[in-house]
Amino acid sequence: MPQSLAKVYLHIVFSTKNRISIIQDEVRPHAQAYFVQVGANLGSFTEEIFMMPDHIHWLCTLPRTITIADLVKNVKISSSIKYKELIHRDFEWQKGYGAFSVSQSKLQTVKRYIQNQKQHHQKLDFQAEYRRVSKVFGGMSN
Repeated sequence: MPQSLAKVYLHIVFSTKNRISIIQDEVRPHAQAYFVQVGANLGSFTEEIFMMPDHIHWLCTLPRTITIADLVKNVKISSSIKYKELIHRDFEWQKGYGAFSVSQSKLQTVKRYIQNQKQHHQKLDFQAEYRRVSKVFGGMSN
């Protein structure tokens, strides 16, 4: 087979530095659009995205030419630079992240989960959510 093919879906989650609620509703559409564009420039297609004031959920494809770590690092660097202009001059992302594989059969479920973040977080804060998601995917619970 002379060509390489891959279709790997990831649900990537990370927070603002110190979980500061800095992403306001009025800038969220522009911030999300920029994030989607940065991902596309790296070869990643965004299936769904939602930014809460203190974190982001991004359902995307993993480009076959880069690692998960490089994808996350590059979108964080580029978006941080832009968000210093768009959101606040002190904007930063937290250093860590969660990246969870998503099967094709669960794609719609994860999309709905991301679309319903505002309602979801009326009951559960980011730390509790992240622990729960990590536990579901077999990660560490702290």
